Amino acid sequence: MKRTYKILLVLGLSASLFSCSDEFDTRTGQLNTGDLDYTDPSEMGEALVGAYSAFATRGWEESLLLGVRGDDVNAGGLGDQQAYADTDNFIYNNSYWMYNSLWNLHYSDIITLNTAINQLELYKEFMEGDDITRAQQYIAEIKVLRAWLHLNVARTWGDVFIYQTNNPFEEIEANGVSSKEEVMAFIIAEMDEAIPLLPNLRPNERTDYPGGVTSYTAYALKAMANLELENYQGVADATGEIINSGRFSLYPDFYQLFKTPGELSDESLLELQFDELGTDVGGTFYNEYAPFGPQNWIPSRDDASAGWGFYEPSKKFIKFMLDRNETVRLETSVLFTERGIGELNDEGYTNLPDYVSNITASGDEISDFERALFSSGKHYLPSDQLPEGQNVYGAGKNFIITRYAEVLLMYAEAVARGATPTAGSATQAVNQVRSRAGLADLSGVTAEDVMDEKFAELAMEWGIRYYDMIRLNNYSELSYDGRTFTANSEYLPYPQEQVDALPLTND
Repeated sequence: MKRTYKILLVLGLSASLFSCSDEFDTRTGQLNTGDLDYTDPSEMGEALVGAYSAFATRGWEESLLLGVRGDDVNAGGLGDQQAYADTDNFIYNNSYWMYNSLWNLHYSDIITLNTAINQLELYKEFMEGDDITRAQQYIAEIKVLRAWLHLNVARTWGDVFIYQTNNPFEEIEANGVSSKEEVMAFIIAEMDEAIPLLPNLRPNERTDYPGGVTSYTAYALKAMANLELENYQGVADATGEIINSGRFSLYPDFYQLFKTPGELSDESLLELQFDELGTDVGGTFYNEYAPFGPQNWIPSRDDASAGWGFYEPSKKFIKFMLDRNETVRLETSVLFTERGIGELNDEGYTNLPDYVSNITASGDEISDFERALFSSGKHYLPSDQLPEGQNVYGAGKNFIITRYAEVLLMYAEAVARGATPTAGSATQAVNQVRSRAGLADLSGVTAEDVMDEKFAELAMEWGIRYYDMIRLNNYSELSYDGRTFTANSEYLPYPQEQVDALPLTND
């Protein structure tokens, strides 16, 4: 959707969490609701573009907080964000600003998306024929984005609110808090309604909004919700639709998948897109990747900035990968420092392979830094891939949310746990993923084998590992490096500001 962001400022879709109005905010250079001509079908796309831009504008803390509690990620030694480091150790402070920010940003965007849906419903009243179909498709797309946000808040807090309007207080009064199971059922029902209205294409096959949501994105969200419910047949059915479509394939170069060459690949089902916008509409539209990067490096492009060191692959993950003789996925997933390599040596991992180096395959040298021993390679953009004239860490890099490898492994897990196969065997699905990683085929897979493959393939991505472990009550895996995980640690406490403002409990 690169070109669509050129006009994202034409329409400002913003609504605060507590707004009871369906009016857009009026800002300089933007349109308010009074400027819209609901009889003009050419303007409908502006509501969709506004929804996508709101969805893509994520706070840097959101993805960090969603992922940091897994055994694949450490927070690093953060003196200035101690409550974040405590969260990584399952010590929760409900007054910590990150908790409230994740809640507010997700819910405010849900309401923004609801506002966009309201606008499209108004357009639809004046449309005929193909324009009605297009309005319905746009609404369905936005519902998929909204489902992903609801999925995150339910995974994080358990019992949460479902908002389908931009009048949250009315919905709270009418419906109260929904259980996690009810949220998942809501997502499944929403995806069932959306799928027939969406194009049966890969996102990168769309010519109107390249990279936009398609029916297969909705199938993936449906599979994730069924996975949370441990409805493995539902997972197999939804992922089977994606696999049997024949439209998706694994990007052949795992290293470049997470960099510029891999943007909007045939593997992508949902991806946040960022780009240069030009000075006429605001300069750049970038995600903040600095929290994922090393504090100290010698980039191959001299002026490239370093990161903050807030997101560290765990030694547990690295040792797991070394024990499996992983090469491609380990080199891609981890940026090593000399100090980190030294600690691995001290713990018995001597004679490490050559690719375990503090110089990346792209020629950037990762120097020692105080906060961590390692950094995330999946959130790393080589300095020589930075846009011309930009030096911010990771500037312009897209952010993959859902990819075909996860679909294959969800399918494999579902079948390994007893679901009737709908798209081949679990072994075939796993071996597709292993083949790209340069690993030999397995002759048969168990559910445990699949979970190991998910650990290797999906580490550091949106908390997938953590949510798998709590779904399976596999607390022993999360009790590592001095941590003790119990059932009481599964969900974050409600942010204190929300407890004070909303009808929530603090149990």
